[in-house]
Amino acid sequence: MSLVVRNLSDQLVELVRDRILSGAVAGDGAIRQDALAAELGVSKIPLREALGRLEQEGLVRAQANRGFFVRPLSTEEAEEVFDLRLTLEPAAVARAATRATDDERAFATDTLETLYRVTDEHGEGVGAFNRAFHLALIRPSRSFVTNSILERLHVLSERYVRKHLEPLGRDERANDEHREIFKAWLARDTDTLQRLMHDHIGQTLEDLRRQLPRDDAAPAGKP
Repeated sequence: MSLVVRNLSDQLVELVRDRILSGAVAGDGAIRQDALAAELGVSKIPLREALGRLEQEGLVRAQANRGFFVRPLSTEEAEEVFDLRLTLEPAAVARAATRATDDERAFATDTLETLYRVTDEHGEGVGAFNRAFHLALIRPSRSFVTNSILERLHVLSERYVRKHLEPLGRDERANDEHREIFKAWLARDTDTLQRLMHDHIGQTLEDLRRQLPRDDAAPAGKP
């Protein structure tokens, strides 16, 4: 596909990020820059720039003379990302619930309905719409710094959320939890909302601890 856009750099970052988060770009070897550049219809120079920005986001890392690699999932990273979310997200969502406008409440409603539909269809967009739903509950807080941090944490979370949802029935449980969280958010019941959000994030982390291999058991030499 060819790109003709006003801001090529931003578009490339978004496109490559989506491929990494969806698993379309594998994490078990170097990113094939020639093939990816040809697929996107761009030269390797802007692609390398986009990969450099994604390295700053924590999704890829560069190795001298070897190129860029998708960072592997790890228990250590999951612990850090989800612990930070536990610290920041429940309070941010509660604050957002008290400040959300009617338009923002309608947008969150539509986003959750889309997440339900994609889940029912077993679509590839479940991780992306899970992130979109959480951010729809966060952004009305009007807390710029906190929201920026949480947006980055949700990008880093998305591959772990996909991993978390692999076991049969896990997506249904997650959406049951989303439904209760959203009900409290609409009701501006901040105490219940913070408790539910803390439990939701904490249970995901507990599940990931069981699913992910021990970091010290990773094969030697893996990037």
